[in-house]
Amino acid sequence: MVTRMNTSPYLIPLSPVISEEEIKKSRFITYLAHTPGIESAKAFVAEIKAKHADARHNCWAFVAGRPEDSMSWGFSDDGEPSGTAGKPILAQLSGSGVGEITAVVTRYYGGIRLGTGGLVKAYGGGVQQALLQLATKEKAITVQFTISCEYPHIALIESILASHNAVQVNTDFSHNVEMTVEVDARSAEQIAAEIFNRSRGQVSVAGLDKNT
Repeated sequence: MVTRMNTSPYLIPLSPVISEEEIKKSRFITYLAHTPGIESAKAFVAEIKAKHADARHNCWAFVAGRPEDSMSWGFSDDGEPSGTAGKPILAQLSGSGVGEITAVVTRYYGGIRLGTGGLVKAYGGGVQQALLQLATKEKAITVQFTISCEYPHIALIESILASHNAVQVNTDFSHNVEMTVEVDARSAEQIAAEIFNRSRGQVSVAGLDKNT
């Protein structure tokens, strides 16, 4: 069974968000950040934990890839009762439709217990409010492939690439010309077919796996 790559774009954070509120004398500080990958997410969590090393809890969750890819999710209650912090934070993130995002909620304990329901509301609600302030941008999925052609075909190839907003990553001028280009994954096969057809099969495209 071949799994096709999901080429649809998704939203990612444009800039960090910090939100703060006090609930029954406990201070909750919510941080949101763009974290493209699990290692980046873990690094951001470590950064906030170091910044607030004196806090009672630094609870967190991340959606480090596509919003729907649960393999890139993670969370921690960081000492709060099980299920009262990390999961509510993750629920807000995974339901937001935003990918590559990490939330850390720092709690400075104020001496009044909130109970399990209160904790769920505090952690989930803090992230919900922070998400309302979050600016996002669309991330397009791109792929790279290599075009091999003779010098007389350069103008044709560059015209086709320009019409599709393709980016030339590298060009090697030797006996023939080899261009490595990066394009929106949704139009990659169309561009390859257009190059082949308009050059009457004299230009080859390599490295484009249609079943990726």
